[in-house]
Amino acid sequence: MELLEKAHRLMIRAHGKQVRKTDGSPYVTHPMMVAKKLARLNFPDEVIAAAMIHDVLEDTNITEQQLRQELGDEVVDIILPLSEDKKLEWEDRKKKYISDVKNGSSATKAVSIADKIHNLESIIATHQNMGSDIWSKFNRPKEQKLQFEKEMLKAFQESWDHPMIAEYEKLLKQVEKLD
Repeated sequence: MELLEKAHRLMIRAHGKQVRKTDGSPYVTHPMMVAKKLARLNFPDEVIAAAMIHDVLEDTNITEQQLRQELGDEVVDIILPLSEDKKLEWEDRKKKYISDVKNGSSATKAVSIADKIHNLESIIATHQNMGSDIWSKFNRPKEQKLQFEKEMLKAFQESWDHPMIAEYEKLLKQVEKLD
């Protein structure tokens, strides 16, 4: 079985019944949209596979060892810096995430920024229906959420050169204007 099919099957198995906290849509839509964005930009299969499973370690019971066995070291090494340690406080988790992405590979940065772009797109779309109530769906208030996004943008700008950075910045400015 080819890598992308393996990653797709694993993603479905891992996230099958989960829903997005913002709008209750099937969770698998999110990693598929992240993967689709990277596929359109001609990233290699390993990066696209990593996009499909980027939240598996932090949001499911599937282990790193299982992922390595099914998808290989290269795919897992891309997502390790993206997998937050939920034992840490939110602020510490986010600081570590920013540092890990900034110091990570280009593949890790690509999956991270595609993830961030889709999250911002989802906030904009959901805000049209929910209005400012959307901010109650997050672990922190709007101001802290946006501060994290701004720090991510800065980390990308300082450590990488890719057109997705401009897209992320544009979306972040749109989200900042939401009530």
